[in-house]
Amino acid sequence: MKLVRSTAVCTVVFLVMLGVAFAQHVQTDFDHQANFSQYKTYSWQEIKPANSLWDARIKNAVDAQLAAKGWTQVDSGGDVAVVAIKTTQTQRTLQTFYDGFGGGWGWRRFGGGGFGDSTTTEHDYKEGTLVVDLYDAKSKQLVWRGSAENTLSDKADKNEKNLDKGVAKMFKAFPPGSARG
Repeated sequence: MKLVRSTAVCTVVFLVMLGVAFAQHVQTDFDHQANFSQYKTYSWQEIKPANSLWDARIKNAVDAQLAAKGWTQVDSGGDVAVVAIKTTQTQRTLQTFYDGFGGGWGWRRFGGGGFGDSTTTEHDYKEGTLVVDLYDAKSKQLVWRGSAENTLSDKADKNEKNLDKGVAKMFKAFPPGSARG
């Protein structure tokens, strides 16, 4: 019975840690001197590297967030230029499982080892990162940056939902206030 409980606890801990390891990570930063109240329009500069399927998805996600904030997209000459950079890389994690039999019969008294076994497995997964930069069109200075990292699925629809969630988190507190200085 003790073995079953130990195994169950190890499994729950592993699943919690796995969820934390693969959780979406979003960060934002901005120029504290920028006056975001002066920006009303934006134009897309580019998405790097180009990939027609994901370009449209990224643009749609960012456009939806900026429109919700009252900004208007224009073909060219916007107050802000938008640049998006996306990357994908393979990550590796090692996971070690113990069978719960470690220690032996007198391990506390004699300080000896036991007969427990452990198994370590490698797990490769793809991690995607999206960085969205907003540049003041007149000064050409970066005024805001948002990034989202997430584990990619083999299913495109799940990745698209994660993209939408990540971009929504990115723009949650956007714009970061009025005139500062």
